[in-house]
Amino acid sequence: MTDTGDPYAPQIWSNLHARVHQTLRSRQLLPARSAVMVAVSGGQDSLCLLRLLLDLQSKWRWRLTAAHCDHRWPSDDGIFDFVAQQAARWQVPLVSASAVAPPTGESGARQWRYHTLTAMACAQNCTALVTGHTASDRAETLLFNLIRGSGLTGLKGLIWQRPLRVEDTRELNSGAEISLVRPLLNITRQTTEEFCQSRDIPVWQDVTNRDRRFARPRLRHELLPYLRQQFNPQVETTLNQTAELLATEEDYLTQAAQHLYNRAVAQVDGWRLHRPTLIAAHPALRRRVVRLALIQQMPSHPRFDQIEKVTDLLHSPNRSQSDPLPGGAIALVEGDWIVFKMHSTPPHSSLWKESQPKRHD
Repeated sequence: MTDTGDPYAPQIWSNLHARVHQTLRSRQLLPARSAVMVAVSGGQDSLCLLRLLLDLQSKWRWRLTAAHCDHRWPSDDGIFDFVAQQAARWQVPLVSASAVAPPTGESGARQWRYHTLTAMACAQNCTALVTGHTASDRAETLLFNLIRGSGLTGLKGLIWQRPLRVEDTRELNSGAEISLVRPLLNITRQTTEEFCQSRDIPVWQDVTNRDRRFARPRLRHELLPYLRQQFNPQVETTLNQTAELLATEEDYLTQAAQHLYNRAVAQVDGWRLHRPTLIAAHPALRRRVVRLALIQQMPSHPRFDQIEKVTDLLHSPNRSQSDPLPGGAIALVEGDWIVFKMHSTPPHSSLWKESQPKRHD
């Protein structure tokens, strides 16, 4: 590599550069000459990612822009100035946004952050938003979702890329397509730390990452070390391999379920499911089709027990029905079909009763 005069720029091609370069090429994550926005929190993972992409820029001819989201939490005081100084040192354009009010909780912060980053990517005409999620994050996500009781969709955890939903608002370009890309999913957090140390890259120490009032830090600093010491020293690697397998199998099942959905679901006087078609299918695909159908009927994502109660109607007598769904619809057996109709009276609860399907004579 050429000497840029930047004291923080690496002067040699490292194994990590080669790994990321090969990953980008083999997985076709970031096309050459594309406009790429890099989310930079100021921590070691995002700064490692930004430095790597800047070093690879001459090979790929990307247009790189850094983006920073300030949550306005007390622990973030001064973080924008830190990120801005680093961006100026590396001569990369920086765009930023600050929350009107500090987001509440991890989920609220994540939702605000991705909405804001997507808006900024649209405003900069970028086709990819890149984040510094690592193999360590992927392992934690799989374990976290398993403990919460997630299905296969949640267990696959973080994936290499996925389309971002671009909402039709004034600040976003209608019809824009943006991919969320994670090039470091085969790189551990220890590796990004070593990279930053070897390049003398200063990093922002986010105290919330060690605040054990939150579930993620407890999992990271208590549960994973315990599993590593007591059960499997390579638990992080094992979880990542499992996530990779599950992501591939989830993709296959999603395609198969969509094919079955197209054959089994009809919109005739409302939504309806063709029982003989679903009965002939594998139970795993049946559940997925029922779940997709319930998403059309409910204001929230269906729970496992709700999916099972509709699935049970596949083998129930004519005129059997479910209890009211959240939103007021019921599932009713009419010959070869399960039809969804609005209940005659508003449901008294958003939860289903634990009763068996009813028979109406």
